[in-house]
Amino acid sequence: MNPLCSRCNRVVYPTEKVNCLDKYWHKGCFSCEVCKMTLNMKNYKGFEKRPYCSAHYPKTTFTSVADTPENLRLKQQSKMQSQVLYKEEFEKNKGKGFSVVADTPEMQRIKKTQDQISNIKYHEEFEKSRMGGEAPPHSPSAGAYNQQPAPTQNYNYDPTPEPVRQAAAAPPPSAGKRYRAVYDYAAADEDEVSFMDGDMILDVQPIDEGWMYGRVERTGQQGMLPANYVEAI
Repeated sequence: MNPLCSRCNRVVYPTEKVNCLDKYWHKGCFSCEVCKMTLNMKNYKGFEKRPYCSAHYPKTTFTSVADTPENLRLKQQSKMQSQVLYKEEFEKNKGKGFSVVADTPEMQRIKKTQDQISNIKYHEEFEKSRMGGEAPPHSPSAGAYNQQPAPTQNYNYDPTPEPVRQAAAAPPPSAGKRYRAVYDYAAADEDEVSFMDGDMILDVQPIDEGWMYGRVERTGQQGMLPANYVEAI
């Protein structure tokens, strides 16, 4: 016996049956509970065994714990226990010397970084002392001439900033039908296109019930999009 549709309570035949969320649906009845957009097995989201689209999926929120007298007492008691345990550990380890730090991969990375910094500073100090201590050689016959100090080399590197490439100009607006997105939408299939609230959709063509084909002006991408996520301008 064929089952009944969970939306319209009519018989669902095998050629139009969708089995999802422990229920049976017609393909046209498997839609969002809020906006009634037709869904498929790739873009639906289930909540309490009901299908929703990405824009209207119920958001779960966390509850905050009130600072009741009982909670404050437990918090203070836990704090006191932590202090007692800390004092006990401190008394046990007193006089035992320094604790040994485990040679973990993270500690090895920090040690290697410190060694590299020390080597760089050593080379910088060596170059400064070498350049400051050198003097040009002189001969006995050159005593009557004024000796000029050896010219120092400038090791400061002043990199020239690379020119910033200008962004490509936006394509000219199309003369076809124009729509504006009223919700954010993330593509669930290869032939769909993603867009954000406020994006302009150009060259829009109706495909079937609930779906259109168009091009997003902001990204230039083309593909299918849900009709109830946009509005005509």
